[in-house]
Amino acid sequence: MTASVVSVLVSASVVLAGAPACALVPDGGVGADVRREVHRADADSVLAISIDGMSVAAVRELGPKKLPHLYRFMRAGASTMNARTEHEMTVTLPNHTGMVTGRRIDAATGGHGVTWNDDRLTPRTVQEAAGHDVASVFTAVDAAGGSTAMFAAKTKFSLWQRSWPDAIDRATIDLDNSRLVDQLIADLDVDRDFRFLHLSLPDAAGHAHGWMSKPYLRAVRQSDALVGRVVKAVNSDPARRAGTTILLTSDHGGHGPSHSNPSLLDDYCIVFMARGSAVDRGVDLYAVNPDYKNPGTRRTTYATKRQPVRNGMIANLALDLLDLPAVEGSELDADLSLRLTAP
Repeated sequence: MTASVVSVLVSASVVLAGAPACALVPDGGVGADVRREVHRADADSVLAISIDGMSVAAVRELGPKKLPHLYRFMRAGASTMNARTEHEMTVTLPNHTGMVTGRRIDAATGGHGVTWNDDRLTPRTVQEAAGHDVASVFTAVDAAGGSTAMFAAKTKFSLWQRSWPDAIDRATIDLDNSRLVDQLIADLDVDRDFRFLHLSLPDAAGHAHGWMSKPYLRAVRQSDALVGRVVKAVNSDPARRAGTTILLTSDHGGHGPSHSNPSLLDDYCIVFMARGSAVDRGVDLYAVNPDYKNPGTRRTTYATKRQPVRNGMIANLALDLLDLPAVEGSELDADLSLRLTAP
């Protein structure tokens, strides 16, 4: 497929038109009061950003002078540079599918079952891969009458369109990262509750030239600039700035020419960040989440009692910010306990 734009607009049965996301919670909904204690303010909209292949080593080496937007992002919100990928695999499509389903990968133990990382059409959907129904952040928002969109820089993300066609109101796939961000920024004028943005530049440079090579570090800097454009666009409108929370993570890091070794620290250690009106400024995620444990250099299994922050928590964290229940059948942050503010 060429780098041309592939856009699919799916009509929703019910679209939330301008109402705040907190209005989606039914009166007397279980856990609503608890969630309002966790977050001092609810979000009208959540934007999740994944920077494909961005390693923690690169973020540390480049520092605040060369990555001004990412470091400003961290200072403005809650973050850690010691989050974890899915335990089983450190590759793109399995980890991203975990981000939107809140599930581990292994289907035999309740995971989403997506173990491939290409454009294959068999299995055709996440549900076929798992052997049972698999819900997502898209279906959870749609069920509450909200609107969602995804913007991805790899064609393999068409899997999500096939899996949840009625729940994703706009699906845009464009291999040109800058043009993709242009389209997301234009979409900010549309009333949506959840958007997912995938950027691919570091991963592409890592495979072509090696992780931590000059071209790779340049790609991380380019991604930083794209994040800066997105944050600037969100903040350009006072109402949008006040009502939007932005989450940012990665699907994996990398080492040498690859990232597929799930037992290698460079591959499984990632960033996890959040900023917005529902987030305290300059806080460490582990410091405000005593139920979660900084894993140090450990890989950490799902059986560990105090889990690390994982990229698969994006789905349920977004739903918690929107005052919605967790993704049905999910595991990661299914109790909506991950907090972005100090007690």
